[in-house]
Amino acid sequence: MFTADVCPSSRPRGLRETSGMKKIDTPIGFIGAGRMATALARGLIDSGLAAARQIVASDPSAQSRERFATATGAETTESNRDVAEKTRVLFLAVKPQHMDTALASIRGRVGKEHLVVSIAAGVWLSTLRQELGEGPRLVRVMPNAPALVGQGAAGYCLGPGATEEDAALVEQMLGSVGMSFRVDERLLDAVTGLSGSGPAFVYVVIEAMSDAGVRMGLPRDVATALATQTVRGAAETVQASGEHPAALKDQVASPGGTTIAGLEALEAGGVRAGVMAAVVAATRRSIELGRET
Repeated sequence: MFTADVCPSSRPRGLRETSGMKKIDTPIGFIGAGRMATALARGLIDSGLAAARQIVASDPSAQSRERFATATGAETTESNRDVAEKTRVLFLAVKPQHMDTALASIRGRVGKEHLVVSIAAGVWLSTLRQELGEGPRLVRVMPNAPALVGQGAAGYCLGPGATEEDAALVEQMLGSVGMSFRVDERLLDAVTGLSGSGPAFVYVVIEAMSDAGVRMGLPRDVATALATQTVRGAAETVQASGEHPAALKDQVASPGGTTIAGLEALEAGGVRAGVMAAVVAATRRSIELGRET
C-alpha cells in the first residue's frame, strides 16, 4: 500500500523553528510573479532561508512585478531568459494555459545545473521533460492558497534527474509556507482535489456556520469571527493531538446533548457525503484538465 511521506520538520510556519535550518545559498528564480510566487518568496525571506538579493522573478505584467518587488524587496524583470540564466533553482509559477509560452522562452537556457520546480496544476513531468530536454532536474508541486498566510499544505513529486538532496531542498522551501507531503505523481490530482480545492470547501462551511449564527440572532461580525475561530481551533486540535477526527468528535458529543443533535442534522443533510463528493469531483476535474493541457 502506498504511503505518503510528510516532511518530518514541516508544520505551520508560526510553530516552526527555522534558526537551526541550513540557509539556502543558491540563486532562486520565479517565472511568474503572481500571488503564489510572492508567497513562496516571502516565506523564504521571512524564515531566513534566503535573502531578497538571491531572488529574481519575471512577469509580463508590470503590476505583478511591482507587487512582487514591494512584497519581497527582490529583483524583477520582464525576461524569463534572464531569470533562467541568473538562477539555479527555478520555479515555474505560471497558469497552465501559459506554460507552453513560458517553457518556450527558457528552452535551451536551463541545463543540468538547474532544478526546475513546477507549481502549475495539471502539467505533467513528462510534458516538462519533453519541452525542456534532458538537462534540468524536475520537481512538480501542488501548493494551495493558505500558503499566502504561511499555512499551506502541498504535495510534491520528484521527476527525472531529481535527487534526494533536491527533495530535501524542496521540502525546506515549502516548509517556509506550511507543510509538504511527497507523493507519487499519479496522486497529485488527489492532492489538488483535497488540499488545492479544499480551502474553498472550508470557506463554504464557515459561511454556512456564520449564516446559521445570524439566523439565531448573532451579529454578522460576531458570527463570522466565532465560525472562523471554531474551524481554526478544531483544525489545530486535530493536528496537535494526533487523534482521529472521529475520536475528537466523540469527545465533544455528550449523550443527549446539543452536539449530537447537530451531528444528526448534518447526517440528515448529507454533509459528509457532500464533502467527499466535492473532493472526488475536484480530483476528477484535475485529471481532465491534465489531459487537456
